[in-house]
Amino acid sequence: MEKLFNMIALVPKMATDDYVGFTFFVGCMAMMAASAFFFLSLSSFDGKWRTSVLVSGLITFIAAVHYYYMRDYWADVGESPTFFRYVDWILTVPLMCVEFYLILKAAGATKSLLWKLIVLSVIMLVTGYWGEAVARDQAAFWGLLSGIAYFVIVYEIWFGGASKLAKSAGGAVESAHKTLCWFVLVGWSIYPLGYMLGTDGWYDFLHVINLDMDVVYNIGDAINKIGFGLVVYNLAASSK
Repeated sequence: MEKLFNMIALVPKMATDDYVGFTFFVGCMAMMAASAFFFLSLSSFDGKWRTSVLVSGLITFIAAVHYYYMRDYWADVGESPTFFRYVDWILTVPLMCVEFYLILKAAGATKSLLWKLIVLSVIMLVTGYWGEAVARDQAAFWGLLSGIAYFVIVYEIWFGGASKLAKSAGGAVESAHKTLCWFVLVGWSIYPLGYMLGTDGWYDFLHVINLDMDVVYNIGDAINKIGFGLVVYNLAASSK
């Protein structure tokens, strides 16, 4: 019993109106549940799709671990866990780009496409972190570099080589690819928006928008990462 009380004492207290803390907690549990779902379903698929579903589970598992730490950081410090969030993104966003390669591999996707998307995603995140956490007085410059990398990814998957491969594959692969493209175009757009709201630059007029970006990030992260995985899962299930 004493051990139980000691464990409870280690759990951060959360106010009833702490919506940021609430979304950290819910995000952690949602992505943990998604990970269990993806991992336990692996035996249902053959080797062609098993790696894709495995990567989906890894994405949500990594995010769940980081959200556990971000929840505690928020409860203890009361500040946005920028460092932990970027560590999460530097691991999970490239893996989300890997999903494009994996579902298009059967249509002829090469490793050059894989590495192009990974490198662009890393550039997008490293420059974003540098502008938001290190060189905030140059946030506009680093944000511009991050935004360019993001839009090159968008162009590649919507109109570039990845798009052409998806069209040649047709059917369920093309449909899944297009859905993932919408996640990148619409779902990922919250990240540059949050960057602009959280830093100073030519976009100061956006600061009139009264949003708690941690809440938006947490909800968006869960939707984007779990949604990505469910699209891949549905593709694998429909291709049995």
